[in-house]
Amino acid sequence: MNVLIDLFKKYREIIMYLIMGFATTAVNWVAYAACVSIFHIDRLVWGFDIDVLISNVIAWTVAVIFAYVTNKLLVFESYSWKLSFVIKEFVLFISARLATGVLEILGVPFLVGLGLNQTILGIEGMVSKVLVSVIVVILNYVFSKLIIFKKEKVTE
Repeated sequence: MNVLIDLFKKYREIIMYLIMGFATTAVNWVAYAACVSIFHIDRLVWGFDIDVLISNVIAWTVAVIFAYVTNKLLVFESYSWKLSFVIKEFVLFISARLATGVLEILGVPFLVGLGLNQTILGIEGMVSKVLVSVIVVILNYVFSKLIIFKKEKVTE
């Protein structure tokens, strides 16, 4: 048991990021599935299926809000609530998520349009959604670790 505790302590940040990443991805997928079920516009805009596009935007927005809170508090343990610090951190977080959000929002309908429209559990486009989500989670960790929640080095 002590070995597991020691491993958790050693890799806590990565383990928590993966847990929260899976939770964020689940929030994203559930929101996407719910929206796809609700919207039945059956129309193309700029070559994109509007149902998929709208569903993806809503799912991404919900997931980003969830991710900021969980990453700040549970993963990178950034507890400062000084207004200037929170604003800087939040702007960096949103900027990074917008970059990966563009990849997600355009990537899923793009892959669906290329024919990667297979379903998982009967949900249209989920294969594309899964593929893009894996890439997004990796990029988000890199941005969070190296830029957003970077720990300041203490000089002696």
